[in-house]
Amino acid sequence: MIIKGDKIYLRSITYEDTSDIVRWRNSDFVRDRFIYRERFTEELHNDWMKNVVETGKAVQFIMFEGTTGKKFGSVYLRDIDMKNKKCEFGIFIGEEEMSCKGYGREAALLITEYAFNEMGINRIFLRVLSDNEIAIRSYQRSGFTVEGTAREDVWIEDRPRDVLFMSKLKKE
Repeated sequence: MIIKGDKIYLRSITYEDTSDIVRWRNSDFVRDRFIYRERFTEELHNDWMKNVVETGKAVQFIMFEGTTGKKFGSVYLRDIDMKNKKCEFGIFIGEEEMSCKGYGREAALLITEYAFNEMGINRIFLRVLSDNEIAIRSYQRSGFTVEGTAREDVWIEDRPRDVLFMSKLKKE
């Protein structure tokens, strides 16, 4: 499946994307912004594809720059709960030179529109480290609202870190 936007497009993830996902997730640029920071392997990614994506517990897309076709990251919805019409949003831009260009905002808008209009989702939430100000601003520009802070929710590099919870509702 392909979802087209103004500056980017999204394509459903495939096993052929594994090496890029592993490279991106293991880069310091991505890992330093993630809550989950363990080293990523092809085996972990293939297990995710088989047990989560293929079973419908998540939908994941690869992001491409619209003009050049450059592959630069991934956006996904996970923990899809159709009974309660909710899921968790996630995104990472794997190519550092592609960040801060509005691509993440557009990807968030495209996938949330897909979730609301095609999947029947009502609420999309996310978690973000409270000091990731660039991501928080991007999420806010994409329509997400801060719901609250989980104080000292995770330990990263031997110190506690706060996690912000944000959400976006279909009616918004």
